[in-house]
Amino acid sequence: MSNIKVLEQDEFLKKISSQEIEEDSQKVEYWDIVWAQFKKNKLAMFGLYSILAIVLIAIYAPFISLNKPIYVVCNGEWDFPLFASLFDQNFFQNGVDLFFNLQIFLLPLFLLLIFVKVFVMMDPFFRFFPKFLAIYFGLSIVGFLLIYQGGHQVPYKDWTEIIQKKRMNGQIVDVLMPFNIYSYRQPNVNPGMNPAPPNSKQILGTDTEGRDVFARMIYGTRISLTIGLIAVSMYISIGIVLGALAGFFGGVTDIVISRLIEIMLCFPTFFLILTLLAMVNTRSIFYVMIIIGFTRWPEVARLVRAEFFKLKSMDYVQAAIALGFTKGRIIFGHVLPNALGPVIVTAVFGVASSILIESSLSFLGLGDASAPSWGEILSQGRAQFKLWLILTPGLAIFFMVSIFNLVGEGLQDAMDPKQRR
Repeated sequence: MSNIKVLEQDEFLKKISSQEIEEDSQKVEYWDIVWAQFKKNKLAMFGLYSILAIVLIAIYAPFISLNKPIYVVCNGEWDFPLFASLFDQNFFQNGVDLFFNLQIFLLPLFLLLIFVKVFVMMDPFFRFFPKFLAIYFGLSIVGFLLIYQGGHQVPYKDWTEIIQKKRMNGQIVDVLMPFNIYSYRQPNVNPGMNPAPPNSKQILGTDTEGRDVFARMIYGTRISLTIGLIAVSMYISIGIVLGALAGFFGGVTDIVISRLIEIMLCFPTFFLILTLLAMVNTRSIFYVMIIIGFTRWPEVARLVRAEFFKLKSMDYVQAAIALGFTKGRIIFGHVLPNALGPVIVTAVFGVASSILIESSLSFLGLGDASAPSWGEILSQGRAQFKLWLILTPGLAIFFMVSIFNLVGEGLQDAMDPKQRR
């Protein structure tokens, strides 16, 4: 009899383990299906690969264009001016540059951990990636704040002059420079020739102040991505919270939030942003992000509200209420994860829209004057009617907005069961 009981217990444990395996597979099944569908869309995959390439260009921009050597070797002594300048607030005065320079070191570690989890530990990608991404951005923000508050400054050195003097003294100097030897703030030494057309040294010419257009375009990707991601994260968060509260509780809460949404939707968003920016004395990229973030949440709130109205009557939500779970756990742990699909699609489209808004503001002269914005270059081209200052940023804005829209449309189709084949 004891042997029979042991066999029954073993069978029972096997059933439980098999059920757990099935439950675990169901957790990743939806995103596996979405990814499989998304990969079938060639245009969407092109957009995704393009976005990844632009992110890498933005992060490793100092190695593409900078007026400091990567390394200098003289008489056995090594200097690394480029690395020394990455967190130098005398050189990189904009906080966006400091944040992206930090990613030069954090991104390889992040990718290494993902490689170990997927190919060594054989963990499903979509199970751990959201947590890894949240930790990665948390560390990035903490590291940025520490660097920014630290105020690291390096005494100025003209490495071009230093290298020339050493060579004139007969010393052998080995130097490795970035692909483009200009920074986005470095003016041309011939002010009378500005704006200069593309030439052998400056492949995209210079702007009206003699700054290298290629360098400003490369570092402008940082501004566009920062505006898109930070502003969208802000208004997505606001929209999710307000929409979830309105859709879940209903009643007076829904009436108050719905009226607030309707009031915000009455104002044309772009003109509201223009009005708020006109009231700010300091032109800063952070003010632009904050204002975009606090003016575009109503669309997300309305979408989340509708999803919550549909999902709160589902059996699993009613079961959670019957079991006595807290309202916060039900809203953010049970209902919200199933309502995020349309929100993710909206967020991708929102990045493209935010990039276009920032470029428009810079074109009108309301952007950050210290930031190398594509809209500001386009404005100079229109004022001077120089084609290289018009076509270069114009095509870049068009391409950036297009690839995010392609990814958004691909996600929308992949999440739609009617589109699956």
